[in-house]
Amino acid sequence: MIKKISNLFNKEEMDFNLPSNDKTVFTLMVDKIQIGKLRCYNGLWEFTYSEEFKNNQHEYKRIAGFPDLDKTYQKETLWPFFLTRIPGLKQPAIKEIIEKENIDSRNEVALLKRFGKHSIANPYELIPG
Repeated sequence: MIKKISNLFNKEEMDFNLPSNDKTVFTLMVDKIQIGKLRCYNGLWEFTYSEEFKNNQHEYKRIAGFPDLDKTYQKETLWPFFLTRIPGLKQPAIKEIIEKENIDSRNEVALLKRFGKHSIANPYELIPG
């Protein structure tokens, strides 16, 4: 029974992709402070801290996996910090939303836009646009 329930939330079997033609920018916020920008383009993910965060860095912790304030991080796959915002797609309620809203369940950007704004794992808000 426990294994059945945990399979609903398991992301190991998810086969996501980042469409190479998708160009989307997400703004990561906390307490009305812009922490940084998550961008996707040309099949890559990119994260950079904002100047606003750099100017307030003594008040906030750096994001796990992004220790350097001045670095532009790039990767072909979504970092775990952001991936945790996408729920397990086997959950019946999530399946229903995906079908009802005609969301491509393999498209990381579409899933992050739909489900990524809030997370129970941290207080940050991820705003597409």
